Amino acid sequence: MERVPLFARCSRKDLAKIAALADEIDIPAGKVLAREGERGREFFVLLEGSAQVNRDGRDVAALGTGDFFGEIALVTDKARVATVTATSPTRVLVITDRAFRELLRNSPEIQGKVLEAVADRLAAAL
Repeated sequence: MERVPLFARCSRKDLAKIAALADEIDIPAGKVLAREGERGREFFVLLEGSAQVNRDGRDVAALGTGDFFGEIALVTDKARVATVTATSPTRVLVITDRAFRELLRNSPEIQGKVLEAVADRLAAAL
Protein backbone atom coordinates (compact mmCIF):
# COMPACT_ATOMS: atom_id res chain seq x y z
CA MET A 1 0.00 0.00 0.00
CA GLU A 2 2.91 2.35 0.53
CA ARG A 3 3.34 2.45 -3.27
CA VAL A 4 -0.14 3.94 -3.65
CA PRO A 5 0.11 7.74 -4.05
CA LEU A 6 -2.96 8.33 -1.88
CA PHE A 7 -1.20 6.66 1.06
CA ALA A 8 2.38 7.74 0.27
CA ARG A 9 2.41 10.28 3.12
CA CYS A 10 1.19 7.70 5.66
CA SER A 11 3.42 6.05 8.25
CA ARG A 12 3.62 2.27 8.71
CA LYS A 13 1.27 2.64 11.69
CA ASP A 14 -1.20 4.57 9.49
CA LEU A 15 -0.94 1.91 6.78
CA ALA A 16 -1.68 -0.83 9.31
CA LYS A 17 -4.88 1.00 10.35
CA ILE A 18 -5.92 1.32 6.71
CA ALA A 19 -5.14 -2.33 5.92
CA ALA A 20 -7.25 -3.48 8.86
CA LEU A 21 -10.31 -1.84 7.26
CA ALA A 22 -9.72 -3.12 3.74
CA ASP A 23 -10.60 -6.32 1.89
CA GLU A 24 -8.58 -7.89 -0.93
CA ILE A 25 -10.77 -9.14 -3.77
CA ASP A 26 -9.99 -10.90 -7.05
CA ILE A 27 -11.92 -9.43 -10.01
CA PRO A 28 -12.30 -11.08 -13.45
CA ALA A 29 -11.56 -9.19 -16.66
CA GLY A 30 -14.62 -7.34 -17.94
CA LYS A 31 -16.14 -6.65 -14.51
CA VAL A 32 -17.36 -3.07 -13.95
CA LEU A 33 -15.93 -1.81 -10.66
CA ALA A 34 -17.53 1.65 -10.68
CA ARG A 35 -20.28 3.05 -12.90
CA GLU A 36 -20.53 6.69 -13.94
CA GLY A 37 -23.47 8.46 -12.32
CA GLU A 38 -23.93 5.94 -9.51
CA ARG A 39 -23.30 6.75 -5.86
CA GLY A 40 -19.81 5.77 -4.74
CA ARG A 41 -19.84 3.25 -1.91
CA GLU A 42 -16.25 2.08 -2.00
CA PHE A 43 -12.71 3.09 -2.79
CA PHE A 44 -10.40 0.82 -4.82
CA VAL A 45 -6.64 0.30 -5.06
CA LEU A 46 -5.33 -1.90 -7.87
CA LEU A 47 -2.87 -4.33 -6.32
CA GLU A 48 -2.42 -6.32 -9.55
CA GLY A 49 -3.91 -6.09 -13.03
CA SER A 50 -5.35 -3.30 -15.12
CA ALA A 51 -8.55 -1.33 -15.68
CA GLN A 52 -9.96 1.17 -18.17
CA VAL A 53 -11.58 4.48 -17.18
CA ASN A 54 -14.43 5.66 -19.40
CA ARG A 55 -16.24 9.01 -19.12
CA ASP A 56 -19.18 10.06 -21.27
CA GLY A 57 -18.62 7.04 -23.52
CA ARG A 58 -14.92 7.81 -24.14
CA ASP A 59 -11.84 6.05 -22.79
CA VAL A 60 -9.95 8.61 -20.72
CA ALA A 61 -7.32 6.62 -18.80
CA ALA A 62 -5.76 3.23 -18.27
CA LEU A 63 -5.02 2.13 -14.72
CA GLY A 64 -2.45 -0.35 -13.47
CA THR A 65 -0.87 -1.67 -10.31
CA GLY A 66 -0.77 0.99 -7.59
CA ASP A 67 -3.45 3.17 -9.15
CA PHE A 68 -6.59 3.98 -7.19
CA PHE A 69 -10.06 5.36 -7.79
CA GLY A 70 -13.28 6.07 -5.98
CA GLU A 71 -11.88 8.41 -3.37
CA ILE A 72 -13.53 11.52 -4.82
CA ALA A 73 -17.01 10.03 -4.53
CA LEU A 74 -16.31 9.06 -0.92
CA VAL A 75 -14.81 12.40 0.12
CA THR A 76 -17.43 14.52 -1.64
CA ASP A 77 -20.44 12.15 -1.42
CA LYS A 78 -21.09 12.83 -5.13
CA ALA A 79 -21.93 10.37 -7.90
CA ARG A 80 -19.14 8.54 -9.71
CA VAL A 81 -17.57 10.67 -12.43
CA ALA A 82 -16.49 7.73 -14.61
CA THR A 83 -16.96 4.03 -15.27
CA VAL A 84 -14.01 1.78 -14.42
CA THR A 85 -13.82 -1.73 -15.91
CA ALA A 86 -11.19 -4.40 -15.22
CA THR A 87 -9.32 -5.18 -18.45
CA SER A 88 -7.45 -8.16 -17.02
CA PRO A 89 -7.83 -10.42 -14.02
CA THR A 90 -7.31 -7.93 -11.22
CA ARG A 91 -6.71 -7.99 -7.47
CA VAL A 92 -8.06 -4.93 -5.68
CA LEU A 93 -8.01 -3.56 -2.18
CA VAL A 94 -11.49 -2.28 -1.31
CA ILE A 95 -12.42 0.11 1.48
CA THR A 96 -16.14 0.77 1.98
CA ASP A 97 -17.53 4.27 2.43
CA ARG A 98 -18.41 3.57 6.08
CA ALA A 99 -14.91 2.28 6.88
CA PHE A 100 -13.28 5.13 4.93
CA ARG A 101 -15.27 7.79 6.81
CA GLU A 102 -14.61 6.08 10.15
CA LEU A 103 -10.90 6.02 9.36
CA LEU A 104 -10.88 9.74 8.54
CA ARG A 105 -13.00 10.63 11.57
CA ASN A 106 -10.97 8.61 14.07
CA SER A 107 -7.51 9.30 12.66
CA PRO A 108 -6.98 13.03 12.07
CA GLU A 109 -3.36 12.40 11.05
CA ILE A 110 -4.49 10.06 8.26
CA GLN A 111 -7.34 12.40 7.31
CA GLY A 112 -4.94 15.25 6.66
CA LYS A 113 -2.62 13.10 4.56
CA VAL A 114 -5.44 11.58 2.52
CA LEU A 115 -7.10 14.96 1.90
CA GLU A 116 -3.76 16.44 0.78
CA ALA A 117 -3.34 13.59 -1.71
CA VAL A 118 -6.91 14.02 -2.99
CA ALA A 119 -6.33 17.78 -3.40
CA ASP A 120 -3.11 17.07 -5.34
CA ARG A 121 -4.99 14.68 -7.61
CA LEU A 122 -7.83 17.14 -8.24
CA ALA A 123 -5.37 19.95 -8.96
CA ALA A 124 -3.51 17.75 -11.46
CA ALA A 125 -6.79 17.03 -13.27
CA LEU A 126 -7.56 20.72 -13.85
